[in-house]
Formats: sequence, structure tokens, C-alpha cells
Amino acid sequence: MTQTIGILHPGEMGAFVAANAKNSGNTVYWASEGRSDQTLERAKSQGLKDAKTLQKLCQKCDVIISVCPPSAAKEVAKDVISEGFKGLYIEANAIAPQRALHINELMTEAGITFVDGSIIGGISWETEQTWLYLSGKQASQAAEIFKAGPIGVSIISDEIGQASALKMCFAAYTKGSTALLAAIVAAAESLDVLDALTMQWSRNDSTFAEDTFRRVREVTSKAWRFEGEMHEIAKTLYDAGLPGDFHVAAAEVYRRIAPFKDVQDTPPLQEVTAALLGE
Repeated sequence: MTQTIGILHPGEMGAFVAANAKNSGNTVYWASEGRSDQTLERAKSQGLKDAKTLQKLCQKCDVIISVCPPSAAKEVAKDVISEGFKGLYIEANAIAPQRALHINELMTEAGITFVDGSIIGGISWETEQTWLYLSGKQASQAAEIFKAGPIGVSIISDEIGQASALKMCFAAYTKGSTALLAAIVAAAESLDVLDALTMQWSRNDSTFAEDTFRRVREVTSKAWRFEGEMHEIAKTLYDAGLPGDFHVAAAEVYRRIAPFKDVQDTPPLQEVTAALLGE
């Protein structure tokens, strides 16, 4: 059964999720009010219908999927509630499970069906290279939206918070380790031992240094979003009774290179380390 879907919002990942929903025969709307020209172009490129305002999107759609920066997740949810939406809400942001549980409480009180979701993997049009994990009693209804792929869908539990917990644990290493490497490279540059460190890395693994420098340079375009995600991971670890301070530091690493967001070309390593060192 096809459904009418609303996407909040068609950023790079949001547009990808919307395209996957549309690929399964669903009609997908977005709300252009207050959004950038870049978002408009992404929405047009995927053939999304413009509801103009959030109010109209909530009136038209059976399902709303939230794909936004972690720091905005609660506000987006509250805005949807305020518009009187009564359908299925899929929370697909990189947030701590405790935050997912809180948003679920708000949605349930408002008469909205809630499914916890998390996206693992970058944008890929190859089958099952990107995965959407779902948890909640209505997860199967959410999974149906993406039955044609190419995104893979996995229902891991009927408990809200499980999909978010998986994302936090996965990204704690993948994005956390990139932040650690960025800090190490900047420290080595500052201490004038980067050439020696590169040589030692190459003795242990012929491509490690090259791969590391590429990761540190390429993450700059997403650092503005990863900063908030690191805080969510820190909260997850704290609430599990574990130290979360490393990921608080990782958030600071990403904050320092967040200004590269709108740079057209990937910056050279020297510019990245300079930004990390505050030069």
C-alpha cells in the first residue's frame, strides 16, 4: 500500500531518504517555507511535491519522517505536534535513546504513532549499502515505505530507543575515531612531528597515513552536523554509566572545523590543522 509521506527536511540525507520512499511508489511532500535555495534544488531534483508550509504538509501526509540535525530533533517534533498531525512519525535522527524516548512520550500524548529510526551509512544508490534501522511496535508499517530500496531496512526491536542506541554505539567509533585522528594530526603538526608520525604509520600500514589525512580533510563538510551527534553519543554513554568525556572533546574538534561546511572544494590538510589549532 502506497502512502503520502512528508520529509523534514530534504537536506542531503533527507533528500536521499525521500527518494527511497518515492521509489516505492509513495507520494512525498516537503515544506519550502524558510528553507534554503540549496534545499529547494535538492527537493526539485528528487521530484518532491511542495506543501509550502508545515501546516499543509501535516494536513496532507499520513507519515512524517524527520531527518534533521540532532539539535533540532525535539523542536521539529514539537512543531509537528503543534500543527495537529495524527499519523505516523518516524524519528530518523542521530539522537540519544533517552531523547528518542522523550520525543515518543510527547508524540504519544498528542495521539501520534511513533517509530524510532536511525540511518547508518552514507548516501549510496547501491542496494543495502545504507541501512535504516527501526524499532517500535509500528516499525513494520514504517519499513513498508522503503520496500523497493535501495536503502536496506532492518527492524531490530519493538522497543522505542533501540534503533537510536544502535546508531549511537556505531557512530561512537566511526565518527569518534575520525575526530580523534583529526586531533592527533593537528597535535603532530603543532609539535613538528607530523612527518615522523607519517613515516611510522606507513611502517605499520602502507596506506594508513594517506587514509587518515583523507578522512580528516573530507569530514570537514559534515563537521557542523557531527558536533551535535557527538554530544548525543556522550549523553548515551553517561546514561549507560560510562565516561562520555571523549565524545564531548570530539564535539569540540568538529566545532572547530564546522566553518568548512560551505567550502566548495575539500580543504588541504594544512588548512584543517590550522583551524583545529585556532590559527
